[in-house]
Amino acid sequence: MTINSKIKEFIGAVFILLASLFTVSCRNPDSSGSQLSYNTGKSSVQLAERFSLVRTDSCTILTITDPWQGASGIKNVYYLVDSNSKFSSSIDGNKVIRVPVGKIICMSTTHVAMIAALGKTDAIAGVSGTGFIFNREISERIEKGIIHDVGYDAGLNNELIISLSPDLIMIYGIGSESAGYLSKLRELGIRVMFNADYLESDPLAKAEWIKLFGALFCKEEMADSIYQSISEQYINTRQYISQNCDEKPVVLLGLPFRDTWFISPGSSYAGRFISDAGGQYLWHDIPSSEALPYSIENVYIRSLKADYWLNTGSARSKSEIVSLDPRLGKIPCFITGNVYNNNKRVSSEGGNDYWESGILLPHLILKDIAAILHPGLFPDYDLYYYKQLR
Repeated sequence: MTINSKIKEFIGAVFILLASLFTVSCRNPDSSGSQLSYNTGKSSVQLAERFSLVRTDSCTILTITDPWQGASGIKNVYYLVDSNSKFSSSIDGNKVIRVPVGKIICMSTTHVAMIAALGKTDAIAGVSGTGFIFNREISERIEKGIIHDVGYDAGLNNELIISLSPDLIMIYGIGSESAGYLSKLRELGIRVMFNADYLESDPLAKAEWIKLFGALFCKEEMADSIYQSISEQYINTRQYISQNCDEKPVVLLGLPFRDTWFISPGSSYAGRFISDAGGQYLWHDIPSSEALPYSIENVYIRSLKADYWLNTGSARSKSEIVSLDPRLGKIPCFITGNVYNNNKRVSSEGGNDYWESGILLPHLILKDIAAILHPGLFPDYDLYYYKQLR
Protein backbone atom coordinates (compact mmCIF):
# COMPACT_ATOMS: atom_id res chain seq x y z
CA MET A 1 0.00 0.00 0.00
CA THR A 2 1.61 3.24 -1.07
CA ILE A 3 0.81 6.34 0.88
CA ASN A 4 -0.39 8.63 -1.90
CA SER A 5 -3.90 10.01 -1.53
CA LYS A 6 -5.57 7.89 -4.20
CA ILE A 7 -4.38 4.62 -2.70
CA LYS A 8 -5.27 5.77 0.80
CA GLU A 9 -8.76 6.52 -0.43
CA PHE A 10 -9.02 3.06 -2.00
CA ILE A 11 -7.72 1.37 1.13
CA GLY A 12 -10.20 3.35 3.19
CA ALA A 13 -12.99 1.94 1.07
CA VAL A 14 -11.61 -1.57 1.45
CA PHE A 15 -11.40 -1.15 5.23
CA ILE A 16 -15.03 -0.04 5.38
CA LEU A 17 -15.96 -3.10 3.32
CA LEU A 18 -13.92 -5.43 5.51
CA ALA A 19 -15.16 -3.77 8.69
CA SER A 20 -18.64 -4.54 7.61
CA LEU A 21 -17.94 -7.82 6.78
CA PHE A 22 -1.09 -27.90 15.45
CA THR A 23 0.87 -29.30 15.89
CA VAL A 24 2.37 -29.45 12.44
CA SER A 25 6.08 -30.08 12.03
CA CYS A 26 8.61 -29.00 9.41
CA ARG A 27 9.40 -32.59 8.57
CA ASN A 28 12.43 -33.59 6.55
CA PRO A 29 11.19 -35.06 3.29
CA ASP A 30 12.46 -38.37 2.10
CA SER A 31 15.77 -37.62 0.40
CA SER A 32 15.34 -40.63 -1.83
CA GLY A 33 12.74 -38.74 -3.89
CA SER A 34 9.95 -41.22 -3.21
CA GLN A 35 6.36 -40.48 -4.09
CA LEU A 36 4.56 -37.99 -1.88
CA SER A 37 2.20 -39.60 0.60
CA TYR A 38 -1.08 -37.66 0.77
CA ASN A 39 -3.02 -39.50 3.45
CA THR A 40 -0.75 -39.68 6.46
CA GLY A 41 -2.64 -37.20 8.59
CA LYS A 42 -5.58 -34.88 9.07
CA SER A 43 -5.50 -31.12 8.95
CA SER A 44 -4.43 -29.49 12.20
CA VAL A 45 -6.79 -26.58 11.49
CA GLN A 46 -9.85 -26.61 13.74
CA LEU A 47 -12.16 -23.70 12.80
CA ALA A 48 -10.71 -21.83 9.85
CA GLU A 49 -12.46 -22.69 6.59
CA ARG A 50 -10.08 -21.11 4.11
CA PHE A 51 -6.91 -23.11 4.75
CA SER A 52 -5.71 -26.52 5.88
CA LEU A 53 -2.37 -27.97 6.97
CA VAL A 54 -1.72 -31.68 6.52
CA ARG A 55 1.55 -33.28 7.55
CA THR A 56 2.89 -36.06 5.36
CA ASP A 57 5.98 -38.23 5.58
CA SER A 58 7.88 -35.82 3.38
CA CYS A 59 6.45 -32.33 3.91
CA THR A 60 3.48 -30.30 5.06
CA ILE A 61 0.74 -29.67 2.51
CA LEU A 62 -0.81 -26.22 2.80
CA THR A 63 -4.06 -25.66 0.93
CA ILE A 64 -5.69 -22.24 0.72
CA THR A 65 -9.29 -22.31 -0.50
CA ASP A 66 -11.18 -19.54 -2.34
CA PRO A 67 -8.74 -16.85 -1.23
CA TRP A 68 -10.60 -13.80 -2.50
CA GLN A 69 -14.16 -12.58 -2.22
CA GLY A 70 -16.34 -14.21 -4.84
CA ALA A 71 -13.91 -17.04 -5.57
CA SER A 72 -15.44 -20.49 -5.95
CA GLY A 73 -13.71 -23.84 -6.26
CA ILE A 74 -10.21 -22.32 -6.12
CA LYS A 75 -7.53 -24.28 -4.26
CA ASN A 76 -3.96 -23.05 -4.02
CA VAL A 77 -1.69 -25.86 -2.86
CA TYR A 78 1.82 -25.38 -1.48
CA TYR A 79 4.34 -27.92 -0.22
CA LEU A 80 6.36 -26.79 2.78
CA VAL A 81 9.69 -28.58 2.64
CA ASP A 82 12.60 -28.35 5.04
CA SER A 83 15.26 -26.02 3.65
CA ASN A 84 18.04 -28.60 4.00
CA SER A 85 16.24 -31.48 2.33
CA LYS A 86 15.41 -32.69 -1.13
CA PHE A 87 11.82 -33.02 -2.23
CA SER A 88 10.09 -35.63 -4.30
CA SER A 89 10.29 -35.32 -8.06
CA SER A 90 6.52 -35.84 -8.08
CA ILE A 91 6.01 -32.40 -6.54
CA ASP A 92 5.69 -29.32 -8.75
CA GLY A 93 8.74 -27.29 -7.81
CA ASN A 94 6.83 -24.06 -8.40
CA LYS A 95 4.61 -24.96 -5.46
CA VAL A 96 7.43 -25.75 -3.05
CA ILE A 97 8.21 -23.32 -0.23
CA ARG A 98 11.37 -23.93 1.73
CA VAL A 99 10.90 -23.63 5.47
CA PRO A 100 11.68 -21.94 7.70
CA VAL A 101 11.08 -18.91 5.50
CA GLY A 102 14.02 -16.55 5.83
CA LYS A 103 12.63 -13.38 4.30
CA ILE A 104 9.03 -12.35 3.68
CA ILE A 105 7.12 -9.34 2.32
CA CYS A 106 3.71 -8.70 3.90
CA MET A 107 0.88 -6.95 2.11
CA SER A 108 -1.42 -6.75 5.16
CA THR A 109 -0.96 -5.59 8.75
CA THR A 110 -2.59 -8.80 10.01
CA HIS A 111 0.31 -10.76 8.53
CA VAL A 112 2.71 -8.48 10.36
CA ALA A 113 0.93 -9.05 13.67
CA MET A 114 1.12 -12.82 13.40
CA ILE A 115 4.78 -12.83 12.46
CA ALA A 116 5.55 -10.50 15.35
CA ALA A 117 3.65 -12.77 17.76
CA LEU A 118 5.96 -15.61 16.72
CA GLY A 119 9.03 -13.47 17.37
CA LYS A 120 10.07 -13.37 13.71
CA THR A 121 9.97 -9.65 12.92
CA ASP A 122 13.54 -9.99 11.65
CA ALA A 123 12.15 -12.00 8.71
CA ILE A 124 10.02 -9.08 7.47
CA ALA A 125 11.84 -7.39 4.59
CA GLY A 126 8.99 -5.29 3.24
CA VAL A 127 5.43 -4.19 3.85
CA SER A 128 2.74 -2.55 1.78
CA GLY A 129 2.21 0.90 3.25
CA THR A 130 4.62 1.61 6.10
CA GLY A 131 2.26 4.31 7.37
CA PHE A 132 -0.33 1.68 8.27
CA ILE A 133 1.93 -0.13 10.75
CA PHE A 134 1.20 0.29 14.47
CA ASN A 135 3.71 -2.12 16.03
CA ARG A 136 6.51 0.01 17.47
CA GLU A 137 9.29 -2.54 16.97
CA ILE A 138 8.44 -2.86 13.29
CA SER A 139 8.09 0.91 12.93
CA GLU A 140 11.61 1.31 14.30
CA ARG A 141 12.92 -1.18 11.75
CA ILE A 142 11.16 0.83 9.05
CA GLU A 143 12.76 4.05 10.32
CA LYS A 144 16.18 2.39 10.21
CA GLY A 145 15.63 1.27 6.61
CA ILE A 146 15.58 -2.43 7.51
CA ILE A 147 11.96 -2.86 6.39
CA HIS A 148 10.90 -1.21 3.13
CA ASP A 149 7.63 -0.01 1.65
CA VAL A 150 7.10 -2.03 -1.54
CA GLY A 151 3.95 -0.25 -2.70
CA TYR A 152 0.58 -1.71 -3.54
CA ASP A 153 -1.18 -3.52 -6.39
CA ALA A 154 -0.25 -1.98 -9.75
CA GLY A 155 2.02 0.43 -7.87
CA LEU A 156 4.34 -2.28 -6.57
CA ASN A 157 8.01 -1.40 -6.74
CA ASN A 158 9.24 -4.48 -8.59
CA GLU A 159 12.86 -3.33 -8.65
CA LEU A 160 12.84 -2.95 -4.88
CA ILE A 161 11.18 -6.33 -4.43
CA ILE A 162 13.81 -8.01 -6.59
CA SER A 163 16.59 -6.33 -4.62
CA LEU A 164 15.11 -7.61 -1.35
CA SER A 165 15.15 -11.22 -2.65
CA PRO A 166 12.18 -12.41 -0.57
CA ASP A 167 11.45 -16.10 -0.16
CA LEU A 168 7.76 -15.27 -0.19
CA ILE A 169 5.30 -12.42 -0.71
CA MET A 170 2.12 -12.79 1.34
CA ILE A 171 -0.84 -11.00 -0.22
CA TYR A 172 -4.55 -10.76 0.52
CA GLY A 173 -6.99 -11.41 -2.27
CA ILE A 174 -9.23 -8.47 -3.02
CA GLY A 175 -8.94 -9.34 -6.73
CA SER A 176 -8.35 -12.60 -8.54
CA GLU A 177 -5.08 -14.40 -9.11
CA SER A 178 -5.17 -13.23 -12.72
CA ALA A 179 -4.28 -9.69 -11.65
CA GLY A 180 -1.50 -8.32 -13.81
CA TYR A 181 0.85 -7.45 -10.98
CA LEU A 182 0.78 -11.06 -9.74
CA SER A 183 1.77 -12.36 -13.14
CA LYS A 184 4.66 -9.95 -13.16
CA LEU A 185 5.88 -11.13 -9.76
CA ARG A 186 5.72 -14.74 -10.82
CA GLU A 187 7.59 -13.95 -14.01
CA LEU A 188 10.32 -12.58 -11.78
CA GLY A 189 10.48 -15.95 -10.03
CA ILE A 190 9.02 -14.72 -6.74
CA ARG A 191 6.80 -16.98 -4.66
CA VAL A 192 3.37 -15.42 -4.06
CA MET A 193 0.88 -16.72 -1.51
CA PHE A 194 -2.71 -15.60 -1.03
CA ASN A 195 -3.85 -15.16 2.56
CA ALA A 196 -7.61 -15.29 3.10
CA ASP A 197 -7.78 -14.57 6.83
CA TYR A 198 -10.00 -11.54 6.20
CA LEU A 199 -12.68 -13.79 4.69
CA GLU A 200 -13.16 -15.89 7.82
CA SER A 201 -16.44 -15.05 9.56
CA ASP A 202 -15.53 -16.47 12.97
CA PRO A 203 -13.10 -14.39 15.10
CA LEU A 204 -11.37 -17.55 16.31
CA ALA A 205 -11.14 -18.90 12.77
CA LYS A 206 -9.45 -15.69 11.73
CA ALA A 207 -6.99 -15.93 14.62
CA GLU A 208 -6.21 -19.53 13.70
CA TRP A 209 -4.29 -18.32 10.65
CA ILE A 210 -1.34 -17.92 12.99
CA LYS A 211 -0.90 -21.67 12.47
CA LEU A 212 -0.08 -21.00 8.82
CA PHE A 213 2.75 -18.71 9.88
CA GLY A 214 3.81 -21.25 12.46
CA ALA A 215 4.25 -23.77 9.64
CA LEU A 216 6.14 -21.28 7.47
CA PHE A 217 8.60 -20.44 10.24
CA CYS A 218 8.78 -23.93 11.80
CA LYS A 219 7.19 -22.62 15.00
CA GLU A 220 4.14 -24.88 14.97
CA GLU A 221 4.05 -25.61 18.69
CA MET A 222 4.36 -21.92 19.55
CA ALA A 223 1.61 -20.98 17.09
CA ASP A 224 -0.66 -23.70 18.45
CA SER A 225 -0.06 -22.56 22.02
CA ILE A 226 -0.86 -18.95 21.13
CA TYR A 227 -4.04 -20.00 19.38
CA GLN A 228 -5.21 -22.21 22.24
CA SER A 229 -4.72 -19.33 24.67
CA ILE A 230 -6.70 -16.97 22.40
CA SER A 231 -9.47 -19.54 22.04
CA GLU A 232 -9.80 -20.16 25.77
CA GLN A 233 -9.95 -16.46 26.60
CA TYR A 234 -12.52 -15.76 23.90
CA ILE A 235 -14.77 -18.68 24.86
CA ASN A 236 -14.58 -17.81 28.57
CA THR A 237 -15.46 -14.17 27.86
CA ARG A 238 -18.34 -15.19 25.61
CA GLN A 239 -19.74 -17.53 28.24
CA TYR A 240 -19.53 -14.85 30.92
CA ILE A 241 -21.42 -12.43 28.69
CA SER A 242 -24.09 -14.99 27.88
CA GLN A 243 -24.64 -15.83 31.55
CA ASN A 244 -24.91 -12.20 32.66
CA CYS A 245 -26.86 -10.45 29.90
CA ASP A 246 -30.57 -10.68 29.26
CA GLU A 247 -31.27 -7.78 26.90
CA LYS A 248 -29.83 -7.52 23.39
CA PRO A 249 -29.23 -3.91 22.33
CA VAL A 250 -29.56 -3.29 18.58
CA VAL A 251 -26.34 -2.26 16.83
CA LEU A 252 -25.66 -0.28 13.65
CA LEU A 253 -22.24 -0.73 12.03
CA GLY A 254 -20.16 1.21 9.55
CA LEU A 255 -20.22 4.46 7.65
CA PRO A 256 -21.10 5.33 4.06
CA PHE A 257 -18.46 5.78 1.39
CA ARG A 258 -19.39 8.05 -1.50
CA ASP A 259 -23.12 7.75 -0.82
CA THR A 260 -22.94 3.95 -0.57
CA TRP A 261 -23.16 2.03 2.70
CA PHE A 262 -21.61 -1.43 2.51
CA ILE A 263 -23.67 -3.60 4.82
CA SER A 264 -22.14 -6.73 6.25
CA PRO A 265 -24.49 -9.74 6.59
CA GLY A 266 -25.37 -11.14 9.97
CA SER A 267 -23.08 -14.13 9.49
CA SER A 268 -20.05 -11.88 9.00
CA TYR A 269 -17.04 -11.38 11.26
CA ALA A 270 -18.44 -8.11 12.61
CA GLY A 271 -21.91 -9.59 13.01
CA ARG A 272 -20.48 -12.49 14.99
CA PHE A 273 -18.80 -10.11 17.44
CA ILE A 274 -22.10 -8.31 18.02
CA SER A 275 -23.94 -11.55 18.67
CA ASP A 276 -21.24 -12.96 20.99
CA ALA A 277 -21.15 -9.63 22.87
CA GLY A 278 -24.83 -9.92 23.73
CA GLY A 279 -26.20 -7.61 21.07
CA GLN A 280 -28.38 -7.85 18.01
CA TYR A 281 -26.89 -6.66 14.76
CA LEU A 282 -29.29 -4.40 12.86
CA TRP A 283 -28.83 -6.47 9.70
CA HIS A 284 -28.65 -9.88 11.33
CA ASP A 285 -31.34 -11.20 8.98
CA ILE A 286 -29.39 -10.62 5.76
CA PRO A 287 -28.41 -13.97 4.17
CA SER A 288 -25.28 -13.27 2.14
CA SER A 289 -21.63 -14.20 1.99
CA GLU A 290 -20.58 -10.71 0.90
CA ALA A 291 -21.08 -7.13 1.99
CA LEU A 292 -23.99 -5.55 0.15
CA PRO A 293 -24.22 -1.93 -1.08
CA TYR A 294 -27.16 0.08 0.29
CA SER A 295 -28.18 3.69 -0.14
CA ILE A 296 -27.89 6.03 2.82
CA GLU A 297 -31.66 6.43 2.75
CA ASN A 298 -32.27 2.70 3.25
CA VAL A 299 -29.76 2.48 6.08
CA TYR A 300 -31.13 5.60 7.74
CA ILE A 301 -34.66 4.18 7.89
CA ARG A 302 -33.52 0.99 9.59
CA SER A 303 -31.03 2.79 11.83
CA LEU A 304 -33.91 4.44 13.68
CA LYS A 305 -34.15 1.15 15.63
CA ALA A 306 -30.47 1.08 16.67
CA ASP A 307 -29.38 1.57 20.27
CA TYR A 308 -25.66 1.79 19.47
CA TRP A 309 -23.51 2.71 16.50
CA LEU A 310 -20.08 1.10 16.19
CA ASN A 311 -17.14 0.98 13.75
CA THR A 312 -17.67 4.38 12.13
CA GLY A 313 -14.86 4.21 9.59
CA SER A 314 -12.09 6.73 10.14
CA ALA A 315 -14.33 9.22 11.98
CA ARG A 316 -12.70 10.69 15.06
CA SER A 317 -15.67 12.82 16.16
CA LYS A 318 -19.41 13.08 15.70
CA SER A 319 -18.94 16.23 13.64
CA GLU A 320 -16.94 14.25 11.06
CA ILE A 321 -19.88 11.88 10.68
CA VAL A 322 -22.35 14.70 10.16
CA SER A 323 -20.05 16.29 7.60
CA LEU A 324 -20.60 13.24 5.39
CA ASP A 325 -24.37 13.67 5.42
CA PRO A 326 -26.43 15.86 7.81
CA ARG A 327 -29.09 13.16 8.05
CA LEU A 328 -26.70 10.95 9.97
CA GLY A 329 -26.89 13.39 12.87
CA LYS A 330 -30.59 12.60 13.25
CA ILE A 331 -30.09 8.90 13.99
CA PRO A 332 -31.37 8.36 17.57
CA CYS A 333 -28.26 6.60 18.90
CA PHE A 334 -26.16 9.45 17.48
CA ILE A 335 -28.26 11.96 19.41
CA THR A 336 -27.97 9.98 22.66
CA GLY A 337 -24.18 9.72 22.25
CA ASN A 338 -23.99 5.96 21.83
CA VAL A 339 -21.43 6.17 19.03
CA TYR A 340 -18.15 4.30 19.38
CA ASN A 341 -15.32 3.72 16.96
CA ASN A 342 -12.52 1.15 16.93
CA ASN A 343 -9.75 3.71 16.48
CA LYS A 344 -8.51 4.29 20.01
CA ARG A 345 -5.10 2.85 19.19
CA VAL A 346 -3.84 4.75 16.16
CA SER A 347 -0.23 5.70 15.43
CA SER A 348 0.86 9.18 14.42
CA GLU A 349 1.11 7.89 10.85
CA GLY A 350 -2.44 6.56 10.90
CA GLY A 351 -1.81 2.89 11.59
CA ASN A 352 -4.83 1.43 13.40
CA ASP A 353 -3.95 -1.39 15.79
CA TYR A 354 -7.48 -2.80 15.57
CA TRP A 355 -6.59 -3.96 12.04
CA GLU A 356 -3.22 -5.27 13.21
CA SER A 357 -3.09 -6.91 16.63
CA GLY A 358 -6.88 -7.21 16.78
CA ILE A 359 -6.74 -10.42 14.76
CA LEU A 360 -4.91 -12.09 17.66
CA LEU A 361 -6.81 -10.38 20.47
CA PRO A 362 -10.44 -11.08 19.55
CA HIS A 363 -11.28 -11.58 23.22
CA LEU A 364 -10.41 -7.92 23.83
CA ILE A 365 -12.54 -6.79 20.91
CA LEU A 366 -15.37 -8.91 22.30
CA LYS A 367 -14.91 -7.47 25.78
CA ASP A 368 -14.85 -3.93 24.41
CA ILE A 369 -18.12 -4.38 22.53
CA ALA A 370 -19.82 -6.13 25.46
CA ALA A 371 -18.70 -3.38 27.83
CA ILE A 372 -20.21 -0.79 25.48
CA LEU A 373 -23.51 -2.62 25.00
CA HIS A 374 -23.84 -3.63 28.65
CA PRO A 375 -22.44 -0.90 30.92
CA GLY A 376 -21.43 -2.35 34.27
CA LEU A 377 -20.77 -5.83 32.90
CA PHE A 378 -17.02 -5.32 33.37
CA PRO A 379 -16.58 -2.84 36.26
CA ASP A 380 -13.62 -0.44 35.92
CA TYR A 381 -12.75 -1.87 32.50
CA ASP A 382 -10.97 0.58 30.18
CA LEU A 383 -11.83 0.06 26.51
CA TYR A 384 -8.81 -1.22 24.59
CA TYR A 385 -9.61 -0.69 20.89
CA TYR A 386 -12.77 1.42 21.11
CA LYS A 387 -13.53 4.96 22.19
CA GLN A 388 -16.70 6.99 22.44
CA LEU A 389 -16.98 9.74 19.85
CA ARG A 390 -17.74 13.22 21.12
